[in-house]
Amino acid sequence: MQIPSHLAEITPSIYAWLPDSPGAWGMANCTLITSGSAALLVDTPYTARLTHRLKTAAYQVLPPPVEISTLVNTHANGDHSYGNGEFPGAEIISTEANLRHLCAEPAPEELERLLDQCDEDDPFGRYLLAHFGRFDYRGLSPTSPTRTFTGVLDVPVDDLTVRLIEVGPAHTVGDLIVHVPDHDVVCAGDVLFAGDVPVHWAGPLDGVIDACQQILDLNPRIVIPGHGPPVGQREVRAYMDDVACARDRIHALHAEGLDVDEASRILLRERRAGLGLWERLAILTAVEYRHLDNRTEPAQLVQMLKAAVRLAPECVPGTTPARHTFPPQPPRR
Repeated sequence: MQIPSHLAEITPSIYAWLPDSPGAWGMANCTLITSGSAALLVDTPYTARLTHRLKTAAYQVLPPPVEISTLVNTHANGDHSYGNGEFPGAEIISTEANLRHLCAEPAPEELERLLDQCDEDDPFGRYLLAHFGRFDYRGLSPTSPTRTFTGVLDVPVDDLTVRLIEVGPAHTVGDLIVHVPDHDVVCAGDVLFAGDVPVHWAGPLDGVIDACQQILDLNPRIVIPGHGPPVGQREVRAYMDDVACARDRIHALHAEGLDVDEASRILLRERRAGLGLWERLAILTAVEYRHLDNRTEPAQLVQMLKAAVRLAPECVPGTTPARHTFPPQPPRR
């Protein structure tokens, strides 16, 4: 797993923090948009330490006295928003629906307690320690959006216009994408994964496909996914085809009367080789079954992950890393 020490230049005004982390949870892309005396950051990292690393890299790009004064959260998952509190005084923008998703996953202090209680002899405990034990959630002050909208919102960044477009429910209840028309760039958040099996918590999968179509309708030259390298329109279309295939298979298994565990096991057996975190296919199946069965009670993310690990025991790592393996990196500003 590679933690970036610098931002990759996408265009002269857009820079991306791109963790090289296939097959890993929690390492999401963040995008810096800057023009003149203003700077906006799309998404913030999972922990304070990772956010400090990003800030150091960002302020290598930004000339003094430019500060990051605006944050945009594409959705509320912690790997895209827990670092909000490391930008005191910044305006934080998200969709109004996004606020309804803030409580759908454990808060940082709950994650710390969960990890501290994990038993390495238990497969799920071993899975959590291997994938989440490297993160230090201490010192985080989760900070909710200070400004919300529905539909479309234009945000000026000096002489650039950044357009926020609500596309949820898809990956979560309140997803948005970020379009920078002058540079033909879209930040897709987690409605798009590149190079790995996706996980979607809200659905239905039709919503994910529709969100990706809205990206294509903008005719972008570059699309920055929530996870994975920047891509073009061809890769977005291929991803949509993959999601549609998964949707159709799940719907067919549901129509045959198979329960969610039986359907999940079939998808896991039929998985495509070469991609990590294939246990996420069981989560996709469970989420889509919720819609097909018209279930409306709040989803329990930890329980869904636990069920996925139970159905795919081969995915459980044999060894676990030490807790809190990422070293601290203080911010320059």
